[in-house]
Amino acid sequence: MKLHHETFEAALRRDGFDIGHQALAAGAVVAEHAHPFDVRALVLSGDITLTIAGEDYAFREGDIFVMPAGQRHAETVGAAGVNYLVGRRRITAQAVHDEARTS
Repeated sequence: MKLHHETFEAALRRDGFDIGHQALAAGAVVAEHAHPFDVRALVLSGDITLTIAGEDYAFREGDIFVMPAGQRHAETVGAAGVNYLVGRRRITAQAVHDEARTS
């Protein structure tokens, strides 16, 4: 099921994410790294492959990918480049505390 980008953006806002757009050039490769924030993204055009723990996960137009803060990953962009709507949510000490209480 493909999700309309306005619906996706509304869900990001509801869940406390900052919203932006990201575009990466065709064939771009980003070495393994991690972010200090949660990521939730909707691919608007093109494709990207995320490599996590040696496994490749491909995402194309209409796909959503989720990356928790601290998750190490590498990125490889396809031949057409990639453009995606991205939400970033910083992890606060309170959020970590709340998560620990519910686990």
